[in-house]
Formats: sequence, structure tokens, C-alpha cells
Amino acid sequence: MTSYFEKSCVISGTGMSKMYRKPQVYPFNLAVDACRNAIADAGLEIGDIDGIACWPHAAVHVGHGSSAASPVDIKNSLGLKLNWFEAGMGPGQFASIANAIGAIAAGYCNHVLCYRAEGERWVPMYGSAFADGNLPTPEGFNQWTTPYFAPSAATWIALHADLHMRQTGLSREQMAMIPINQRKNAALNPNAVYREPITLDDYRAARMITTPFCIFDCDVPIDGAAAVVISRADAVPASSRPTVRFEAVGTALHEHFSWFQRHDFPNMAMNDAAKMLWSRTDLTPDDLTSAHLYDGFSWLTVLWLEALGITKPGETGAFLEGGQNIALDGLLPLNTNGGQLSEGRLHAFNHLVEAVRQLRGEAGDRQVADAKVAVCSAGGGVFGSALLIVRD
Repeated sequence: MTSYFEKSCVISGTGMSKMYRKPQVYPFNLAVDACRNAIADAGLEIGDIDGIACWPHAAVHVGHGSSAASPVDIKNSLGLKLNWFEAGMGPGQFASIANAIGAIAAGYCNHVLCYRAEGERWVPMYGSAFADGNLPTPEGFNQWTTPYFAPSAATWIALHADLHMRQTGLSREQMAMIPINQRKNAALNPNAVYREPITLDDYRAARMITTPFCIFDCDVPIDGAAAVVISRADAVPASSRPTVRFEAVGTALHEHFSWFQRHDFPNMAMNDAAKMLWSRTDLTPDDLTSAHLYDGFSWLTVLWLEALGITKPGETGAFLEGGQNIALDGLLPLNTNGGQLSEGRLHAFNHLVEAVRQLRGEAGDRQVADAKVAVCSAGGGVFGSALLIVRD
């Protein structure tokens, strides 16, 4: 097996802020909280951090909105002395993680602070904002959707989901097991914004958004932040806690910056990212003890299950049926923190924090027994990224 450098990097620290469904704390302050928490969790000092990365790009001096903290502002607020920084798009929401590993491999830095900061409740960006005609300037493939008042991902992703469900036989009742199970997990997570249980009857009666998605299939915009510290393994202070190491990384970009027009449609960038991930390890899907998969919509989690080879198209519905296989004590515990459907949307950074907690044995009432190998994924459509992390 070829030796890949990610295996020499560890997640030394994780941190989260409180999550707010209603605007209460300025989002930039929440980003600072998450970053401080991650550095402290790593057993490091502010002066040890010599790299920083976020996703996506964030404007300087703007502490709210869909990207609520620029690296410049975090650097200055924390007093960081940096050798390297990154603040771009990249292949999927875990691009900052992959880039941090590359920067460490190049010798630019030893400890990189990676974070995702959301402030979408502080300044509402959806709903009435669009209804009042305040549509964004269309770019890329959005130029074909915005004029029809369809700028939301819920619209075009629903088209893909409907086709996939017709082709594979996946039912809404089977897909419902994802949000129902995640709400059950969220009840054990004090930081989740939605903790009340939901039933299949609740799901069936819920407000439809875009067929086949109801409100419970859609992730939850919040004000909040999550952060991790990626470190060179030999630069981490000694600790009695289990070490969480990267086993493999997979990233990919669509051949078109669009959810459509791919030559092997309905495959997406996530299929390419998953293929890259498994090519860099001797482990297989059978080795997984938990999965923390992107759930911007419930159906995207289905697609990641299939892309990663955990299930096969046409068989995922049966795997989800009843929810037993994905429960905390099931065959493959799924999104144990409640995910973006219940804990809140941080573009899978909260999934990564949860995966580390599981591998360390720090997940409390939602702890998975004998957690050793976890997969995390982010994105869909035009870009995707996946991380395989293990407990040493």
C-alpha cells in the first residue's frame, strides 16, 4: 500500500460554539468561541497555531451571513502568528481539511486551525427575503433557475431525488428513517437545536417543501460554529486520550460546475471523492463503526451511503427500513449527533467533531460501542469530499 501523508496527520482538537436557531449572539463571537475551544481541546496555546483555513471564502469585517468569520478576523481576534492560510472554495466543504493536510506535508506549518462559521439566522437569507423579490444576482447554472424563482438547492436537488427514488424504489417512508433516527440521537445531544422526537406519522403530515422533501428532510439554518485543529502527528503534546488519525482523504470536482450535464449522470462528485478515499486505504466499508454523512437533505445521505459502497443502489431502502441498522446500537450508527437535520447546519463540520468524539469515547449518552473507524462526508452535486479517520 502506498504511503499517503494524511496518515501522518491527526485531529488534535475539536471545538464547537453553542447553536442558536434564533439570533441571540453575534455569529462572529460564536466562531471565536469554537476556535478557542478547539485549541484548548488540543492542549495547545494560541502561539502554537501557525496555519488557518476555512470554507467557504468569508469577507473581512463581516461577522454574519453564510460565512461569518474571515481568517483575517479570526487571526487578529485570537492574536495568531501564521505561516499559512487558506480561504477558498475547493472541492467540497472539507476542502479546508484537505488543504491543511497539504500545508503540513509541505512543511509550512504544524498546527492548522480549520473552522466553519454560520450566521444565517442573524441576517435572514431565505423565505421572505426571496419572496420580496430580493433575489441574488444569478451566476453559473443559477442563471437558469433564479429567473424562475428557484434559487434554492431544495428545488434542483428534489428533481434528482425524485428520479433516483423512481429508479431505485426508495420510498419516502424509508428515507424518513434518516430524520427520525437523527432526531432520536439529537435528544441525547444538549447542543442540538431540535431535540423533540418525531414519528413516521409526524413525517407524513409535515409541510412539503419540494417533492419528495418535507420540512424534516431539510437541514436547519443556525448561528453557530465548529472548529478542529489538524496537526503533524509528531508535534502533538502527549495525552492520555486516544489519538484520532486520518486514514484517507477523498475530494472531487464535477466536470461541470452544475448539478446537470455530467456524462455519467446521475453520478456526482461524491462518487469520485468516495473512489479516491477507498483507493488510499486497505480498509473497506465493512470496517466502519460509525458514519457521519452529509445531510443537507435526507436524500443526500442516501446518495453518500451508495457512493461510499455502504449500500448499493436499489438496496438502500431496505437497509434504512425501520431504522434499526442506523440506530446507535445498529449495524452502522449514522449521524449520531443529530446531524444538520437536528443539531444544525454547519456543512458537516459538526459531523467531523462528532466523529472525533465517538472515536475518543467522549460522546456521552450517544456513545457508540467500540468505535474505531469513522467516515465523514460533505457536499453533493458539483463537489464532494470525504474523510476516513481512525482511533490509534
